[in-house]
Amino acid sequence: MKTTLAALLLAATAASAMAQSTPVGLWRNVDDKTGEVKAEIRIAEANGALSGRIEKSLKKDAKADAVCEECSDDRKGKPIAGLEIIRGGKKAEGKDVWEGGKILDPENGKEYRASFTPVDGGRKLEVRGYLGPFWRTQTWNRVP
Repeated sequence: MKTTLAALLLAATAASAMAQSTPVGLWRNVDDKTGEVKAEIRIAEANGALSGRIEKSLKKDAKADAVCEECSDDRKGKPIAGLEIIRGGKKAEGKDVWEGGKILDPENGKEYRASFTPVDGGRKLEVRGYLGPFWRTQTWNRVP
C-alpha cells in the first residue's frame, strides 16, 4: 500500500514538473521600459502549434473597450481583451524551445518571428521576438 502511494505521488510530481516545462498556461508580461505589468496572456497548444491571447490588460491606464488600432491584418479594430497575439510555434526537436511562431505587439501593430523557452523550472518564459538579424527577449512570469 505504501509503495503504491509513493509511486502515485512520484508520478504526480513528475507529471506536474513536465507540465511546467511548456509555454502552455497563463503568463504576465512586463513593460521593458517601466517595469509595469502589462497583461495576462493565455497560451494554448492545438495540433502541436501555439496560440496566445490577451486575457486582460493590467496597465493602469488601460481602457476596457480598447481595440488594436495599429494592427494591419485581420486583428485591426478587434478588442485588446481576447486578441490573439501568438500564432504558431512548434516544439523544436530535442529542445525545450518552441520556434517558428509569430508574436504581435498590439501597441505598434508589428508582428515578429518568435521563440518561446520555458526557464527557471517553467516558472518563467523567455519570449524572443526577431526582426531580421535583430531580436529582443522579454521574460514573462507564470501566473500561479
